[in-house]
This record gives sequence, C-alpha cells and structure tokens, in this order.
Amino acid sequence: MKNVLITGGSRGLGLSLVKKFLNENWVVYTVSRQESPEVLKLKSHPRFYHKCVDLYKVNNLKFDIFESFIGNETPINAVIHNAAVAYDDIVTNAKYKLLEDMYRVNVFSPVMINRHAIRNMLYHKTKGSFVFVSSISSSTGYKGLSMYASTKGALEAHSKNLSREWGPRQIRFNCVVPGFMETDMSRTLSKEQKDRIYNRTSLKRQTNIDSVSGMTFFLCEDESLTITGQNIYVDSGTI
Repeated sequence: MKNVLITGGSRGLGLSLVKKFLNENWVVYTVSRQESPEVLKLKSHPRFYHKCVDLYKVNNLKFDIFESFIGNETPINAVIHNAAVAYDDIVTNAKYKLLEDMYRVNVFSPVMINRHAIRNMLYHKTKGSFVFVSSISSSTGYKGLSMYASTKGALEAHSKNLSREWGPRQIRFNCVVPGFMETDMSRTLSKEQKDRIYNRTSLKRQTNIDSVSGMTFFLCEDESLTITGQNIYVDSGTI
C-alpha cells in the first residue's frame, strides 16, 4: 500500500486530492492550518491521517511532519504540494511582511518538505513522485497577481531542476498548472471578472477541480514513470 503526503488537504482542491487518493487505496497523510468539517468527517477512515500544521513556521516542519506525524519508518511514495496563500495587489502597493509570509508558505515550506521527503525516499529506496500545484498566472499575466505568480514560477523552476538532480534515483518532479477554479482564492472575484477569465479559454469555462486532482494522481502512479520535469496544464485551454 502506498503513502502520500498532501499539504492543504482540508478543503477545495486539497480535499479533492485527499478523496481521490483514498478512493484509489492509498494511505493519505495531510496537513493544514485548521481542521475543517470535511476533515472531521474523514477522521474515522482507516487510511486517513490529518494534523494541524502551520506552514508559516518553516523551521518546525521537520518535527511537525516527519518526526511527530509520519515518522521515518513510513515510506513516502508521493508528495503533493497543494497548500498556498495568495497576496494579490499591484506591485507598487507591495507590503514586505505579506510578501514574506506568502513566500514562507508557497515556496520555503515546499523546499524544506522536499529536503526531508527525499531523504525518506532514499532511506526506503522509493521511486517517489513529487507534484507541485502551480497556477496559470505563472504563464499568462493577470492584473494584481504578479507577486503570487512569482511564487508559482519559483516552484516550477525548483521542480525542473530537482528532476535533473534526483532523476538518477528514479525520483520524479512535475507541476500541475491549473486554470482558474472555483476555490476560496477565486471567490473574491466578481461574476464579470470570472466570465472575462473563462472567455479567454478554449472551452469557455472554469477548470474542473476533479480534472486537476485526476491529473495529479496520474503523475504519482506507475503509468507516469517516465514523466518528469514537466509542467502539465489543466486549464480549459488557456495557454
């Protein structure tokens, strides 16, 4: 039985990922800042484990996730970097503290999680898979998203280079790049703003969350063993 670590698995896309992996008979370990009602419903599932972890506290991640939660004796087969926060504004209004906090969650915490998860895979001789959830904003411009997009662009570059570093050990790194979805991050947009975004796509519709979770799951399965270093767009044809 395979084990996956999913960050931000309490709602939205993260919750969809949790349910997808559980339905495919994986053991799911997920962390999020809070315990949502959906997580509470899953607590009785025999293959589901959740812990409240604050990804802002980057220096605590080794203990919070890999020592007191998963443990080194549990082989990690896949890691899904889904958790993210958005700081949306034009750059002339940039506030350093908010920018730093966003980078802590979106970039610094994935890097440090990778440090310890790769060591786990080397210890267990696991052919593991890492998937970063990026954003279409890293590939095409949207007003007010330059700072958020920069964090996703950093992950894409990180993933590409990791695929070269760890490919000889059969550890893979890919990015899923979703288009705009109905999530907590997009709920602040008006219907007019959303329609304008959707009309830029080939399918003239929002990106389906299940499509994103399905592609993410595929990248963790044996059928994708020779896919690494890629950005896979699930964006209703935005690019």
